[in-house]
Amino acid sequence: MDDHSGKDWSRIQSFLAVAETGSLSGAARALGVSQPTVGRHIEGLERALGTELFERHARGFHLSPTGRRMVPMAERMREAMNLIELTAAGEAQSVAGTVRVTASVFASHYILPPILSKLRANEPAIQIELVASDETESLLFRDADIAVRMYEPTQHDLVARHIGDTNIGVFAATAYLDRRGRPKVASELFDHDLVGYDRTPLILDTMAKMGHRVDREAFATRCDNQAANWALVCAGCGIGFAQLAVGRSNSLVEELDLGLVIPSLPVWLVAHPSMRQTPRLKQVWAALADGLKDVII
Repeated sequence: MDDHSGKDWSRIQSFLAVAETGSLSGAARALGVSQPTVGRHIEGLERALGTELFERHARGFHLSPTGRRMVPMAERMREAMNLIELTAAGEAQSVAGTVRVTASVFASHYILPPILSKLRANEPAIQIELVASDETESLLFRDADIAVRMYEPTQHDLVARHIGDTNIGVFAATAYLDRRGRPKVASELFDHDLVGYDRTPLILDTMAKMGHRVDREAFATRCDNQAANWALVCAGCGIGFAQLAVGRSNSLVEELDLGLVIPSLPVWLVAHPSMRQTPRLKQVWAALADGLKDVII
């Protein structure tokens, strides 16, 4: 094997993955390859370049001075390779194939399934990968092809469409309300068990803006996973909050009209411009845009 073969893109990928995770095992998980493969890539790249890129320690791999200088250049290579892949994928004219959609855990559980079911019935040649994540998946690096966001995108090199705004309501299980009574005004909320977030400050910040300053102890049941949080409300743990379209479609809960004006959530579709015009992405984009209009209540 000559030196130049050690500089191929897969070895640069492994270098970046080890630099970002600090270990061969972490890099292997991130890349979806075996740990020995990553190890061979690093050794081959170091041999080809004639220098050590990492200092090996019992607790992992630390970048050497040369390795630190290489990271920005390798990141530019990764960005360029991803743009090449996006451009090539954007030329695909077949409707058949896979589209990777990402959305929040809550939207993936309670909003997207019926939309994707209808899409699959109408376009059986299109396969869907749904990434349920509250992290911001990268469209540039093709962690996803289309993203459903409940906030306005900030990246200017993406195609984005504002579908509308979805309103938030106050809900509780009928079983809970039969047991504890039904509050009539907002101030009575704090005489009840509330279901809220644990470490995420979103509800607390929103309540503070509305003039109700409380801390996390105000929530008798706390969970940061939004899908699990809603399941706790439906099970009767207390009073909580949900998008109107989701809450009103659940027969286990009742909506409480307490005169609260809760800020709505914007609904956006986002894609990389080079992928936006491929036939299958256009079909999925249109299906999502049409289906998401139904949650704009």
